[in-house]
Formats: sequence, C-alpha cells, structure tokens
Amino acid sequence: MNIVILGAGTVGTSIAEMLCAAQHNVSIVDSSRTALNEVEEQLDVRTVFGSACDAVTLFQAGISSADMCLGLSSTDEVNLIGCSIAKSMGATRSIARVFDHNFLDNSTFDYRRHFQIDQILSLEHLTALELARSIRMQRLFAVENFVRGGVEVQELAVEPNSKAVGVPLKDLQLPQGVRIGLISNSERAFIPGANDVIHAHDHVTLIGESDTLEEIKKLFEHRAPTKTNITIAGGGEVGYSLARLLSRGRFNVTLLEANAERCAYLADRLESVTVLQADIARRAELEEARVGKSDIFIAATGRDEDNIICGVEARELGCEQIMAVVRRPDYVNVLGKVGIDLAVSPREVMARQIFGLVETGPMIGRSDICGGEAVVCELEIQPGVPVTQKPLGEISLPGGLIVAMERGGFVKVPGAKDQLQAGDVAVVLMPQTNREETLTFFQ
Repeated sequence: MNIVILGAGTVGTSIAEMLCAAQHNVSIVDSSRTALNEVEEQLDVRTVFGSACDAVTLFQAGISSADMCLGLSSTDEVNLIGCSIAKSMGATRSIARVFDHNFLDNSTFDYRRHFQIDQILSLEHLTALELARSIRMQRLFAVENFVRGGVEVQELAVEPNSKAVGVPLKDLQLPQGVRIGLISNSERAFIPGANDVIHAHDHVTLIGESDTLEEIKKLFEHRAPTKTNITIAGGGEVGYSLARLLSRGRFNVTLLEANAERCAYLADRLESVTVLQADIARRAELEEARVGKSDIFIAATGRDEDNIICGVEARELGCEQIMAVVRRPDYVNVLGKVGIDLAVSPREVMARQIFGLVETGPMIGRSDICGGEAVVCELEIQPGVPVTQKPLGEISLPGGLIVAMERGGFVKVPGAKDQLQAGDVAVVLMPQTNREETLTFFQ
C-alpha cells in the first residue's frame, strides 16, 4: 500500500518503521527539516518538507494516489485538517490522531463526519481501552463503540441461577435494538441461533444501541456483584479516559491528580469517580489515599519513571495488582522484576489498531473480543460488493453476523428484509477463524 504519514514525531516515526518492515511504501510530511533528516537516517522512506495542511505539499507527497493518509502529528488541528484535505484530494482512506477527548465525543458535534475523515483515533483512549480490557475479567464492560457511538459492544459472564440460564434465546424477549452476538465458554466461541440456550458461566457478547443495553443486565445477574476498588494515578487523558470507561461497570474508581485545576475539571466530568488531589511521587500521600486497600492500581501519568516508581510503592503498600503505562520499550525487561503485573505501551496499541485497518480495505474500525477469539469490525460498504446483492436474510456469511448498520446518519439493528447499499456502514461480528472468508463478502 501507498501510505502518507503527516508528522515525523515519535509516533509517526515508530508507525512508519513498522509499516516499512511490512513492505508498505511510506511517505512522511513534516514542517521540521531536522525531524525529516533524522527520519531519513533511520528509515527507507520518502520525506516531504512542508505543512501537512498545504495542498501543494500533500500533492508532492503523492496523496492523490495514496491508499491511506495517517495524521500522526502532535497537533490535533493539523491532523484533522490535513486528513480532510487528503481525503478530498483522492486518498482512499484518511485517519487522524487526536489528543483532545472532545474530538471523540459525538454528542454535541460529529467532527469525523464534518471533516469527512474515515477514523479519528486517540492514542490515549486506545491505551485506556487496553487497560480496561485487562481489568474487566468477569464484569460487564463496554468494549467499544461503533458507528459514531450509536452501537455499543459489551461482554459479561452469565451468573448461575440468573433468569437467562437454560432459556432459548428466542424466549428471552430482548428489547428491540439488542442482540446476543456471541457466546463463549471454555470449549468454544460461536454465534448463536434462536434455539441456542445460555448456560451458567458462559461469556455473552451483547451488541446494540447504547441506551437499551442497560435494560437487560438483570437477565444475566443473579445478584449485584461486589465492586472492585480501583485507583488510577494520573488525571491526564489516559487516566481520564480509563476512569470514564470503568465508571460504567461494577467498579469503585478513585483518580489521583496533583494539579488542583485539573482535579476540578475531572470532578466536574466524572460524577461517579472519586477525584483526589495527591502527589503520587510522595508515599505519604499514597498512604493517605488508601492505595494499599485497592484491588488494582494503575499508574497512568505522562512519565514512565513516575509510573514505575509509584507502582512499586503501591505494591509495597499492599495493593494486589499493579498496572502501568510504559512508553519506552527498553523498560519492558525490568517491569516484572519490580512487581508490575501488566504494562501497556501506547505506541504498540496504536500500531495494532492501524495495522488492523491497513490489512483490509473496507475496514474503518475493529475491536478484538473474547480474548481475541472473535472480532467486531466496522466496514464501509463499497459499490458492487457481494453483500449488497440480496436482503440480509438471504445472505449466509460464513460464521459472521451483521449486527448494526448506519445509513444517512441513522443507526439501526437490521432485520432480515434490510439490504445494504453502497455508502452504508455495517458493524459485523465474526470469529477470528472466519475473518478473511467473511470479509470477502465486503471486498
């Protein structure tokens, strides 16, 4: 593929290195000649000096024949505008990285639709999502949102003696707009039919309109589970996103932040989260925040060294499980030795997301579920593809299930008589073993 990257910073350079290793043709645009010189010394890529928001510069970078444009600079506005221009100039797909969480919130304004960008990604939000996936275990948890937040994916474990146990799916009387997309257990993961029965301890993946999913939790719960106590150190974008994700589940979340003004900001936006002003570099303040009583401690500040040190302190204070955000790859070998149970690298998370989009043409979003056994994909429907030839009830996807669709800005869970059209966006669930075969219907 021909890929143009906007920004020669640490993120852009690391992604370019991985794409080059995968034999893609990469061009990098940056307004810093020094940064481009450093890239040229390390990688076999084409560099173009100039503004990523300048159409002439983008034309010189070959944007009109690019299969993908990645806006990975350190400035949100440059990424959004540059990717928007790139899309208008002929780039097949355009993906912008943003730092400000407001650009991901579609409740007041849809930036993605406004700028005609295929995907807006936040390095910080993806990092928080990776941490949250590791935390959720047996809890009900929102894995990901699709089609501009109109459809949500959740996983939960079915408790013994709950109302859903032993009942065929057709008799559960699920509200309109919700589907059980996947059932998994120790033996297998499968897309169920109407006559399949849910058993205790099965893991169920729910997909549907966000507002209706909360209505059916009680079907799978025998009694309200005890809450897990979680402390997050660092109120930056990673900590903020993680606190928001966990506040929806069965968790008591405490967020520690040193800056008073930032604390006020966080407290105003996280109603169900306890926000404490505390310097995580001081052991006494960690003790005062009762970190030792937490079930899980997550160090998510902007400095690797601070994350590792406060993680060690939390372990010594008695916390059972320690997680940390660690950006430098050379720290990986020492983390286990100092008691860090899990480390998440933002660059690696971003790279996996981008590679998932690079590998398949129509894909504009994806999320692995059930420990990687299945995947939920957001696919843009192209003219003439096989899936548009018949109503959905007459199309037999090999192991796949179309669980939602968007047309003209409206999202719905489709029925058997609905038929996809070019320009629609479909949310498709499929086992990993059938992924390539299923995707051929959309290519």
